[in-house]
Amino acid sequence: MTADSISPIPRSAAHREAPAAVTAMVRLIRDTWAKSEPYLPEISQFFYGMLFTLAPATRDFFPINMEVQRGRLVRALVRIVQMVDRPDDLVPFLRQLGRDHRKFGVIPKHYEAVGTALLAALKSHLGPEWTPKVERAWAEAFTIVARAMQEAAAADANPPSWHATVVEHRRLTWDLALVRLVPEQPVPYSPGQYMSVEVPQRPRLWRYLSPANAPREDGGIEFHVRAVDGGWVSRAVVSHTQPGDVWRLGPPIGRMAVDRERSKGVLMVAGGTGLAPLRSILDHLALWGENPKTRLFYGGSTREELYDLEELRALAATNPWLSITPVVERDHLPGCEQGTLAEAVTRYGAWPDHDILVSGSPAMIRATVSRMLVAGSALGQIQYDPFTVD
Repeated sequence: MTADSISPIPRSAAHREAPAAVTAMVRLIRDTWAKSEPYLPEISQFFYGMLFTLAPATRDFFPINMEVQRGRLVRALVRIVQMVDRPDDLVPFLRQLGRDHRKFGVIPKHYEAVGTALLAALKSHLGPEWTPKVERAWAEAFTIVARAMQEAAAADANPPSWHATVVEHRRLTWDLALVRLVPEQPVPYSPGQYMSVEVPQRPRLWRYLSPANAPREDGGIEFHVRAVDGGWVSRAVVSHTQPGDVWRLGPPIGRMAVDRERSKGVLMVAGGTGLAPLRSILDHLALWGENPKTRLFYGGSTREELYDLEELRALAATNPWLSITPVVERDHLPGCEQGTLAEAVTRYGAWPDHDILVSGSPAMIRATVSRMLVAGSALGQIQYDPFTVD
């Protein structure tokens, strides 16, 4: 597992109903995890100690300073295990994650070690609550997860990772940078996907970033990175990246996309640098003269946070299918709606017959999706691919 795994959130509500036995297994897992969660720091410490004892080579998968790792991996593992009753959501994600883990040199015995360490760590803190029935549920769920990841990894013919050279680093604001890279060979990503990156200033600290452009002939990729409070990687990228730096890129992940031939209308909701994957999709759509009507709500706390607004307006000026609605929370500005993105978007109702794409911080995604559901939007309309920002 990665040093910073993501937690999958469903793309749609349409998925097969899980068998009753699987549903019961997941309920048992969730109940026991609720009792264990208060002890996450102790469980995490036990987990890593056991993992590095069982499989010493896995230590090289993680940063030297394990303090920045904290409980991320254990928490991510549990979230994934808890989704085994939603195969239509989980299996595609696990396949992508399995391909992504090839960059570490993960082999089957590493999965076995992770599973053994996780169960041992939980058992050590659950005491009498850790019954044979509970252990069997956790073991079966983890086996399902590990098998899907390993099968996908074995079937992937692409490189496990790509090296890319920084050709431009430009500060857009004091805490925001645009970084352009050219990989040694093109990375096969689709507009709207994201990928893990490792920068030379922070070895082994992988973070997920979204390209802000559609694939190009020269393979060039543009990232927009904002320095996050306490963010080891984002601050290094914004402050210390230089042309000539060599980054490592993991396989692309994510299912957020627009079907331009089938969609009747598209609503995009972007907060801050969450604009990047939607910008990539717009970049791709701009290759055609006709597209479904697309409206982008682009928001931030202040006007200054809308760093790409003029470029977006220029794009809309030459593409009549696209309209841009800027949204600011704290300022009253001509041409901008005021309030949160959740408030601004739902003023227009439920957006029936629209494909809805939401991208931004986890808090922004939760607030926007929740409010849209209350306003009458269907979960099946909404796509979002949240990931850890730093």
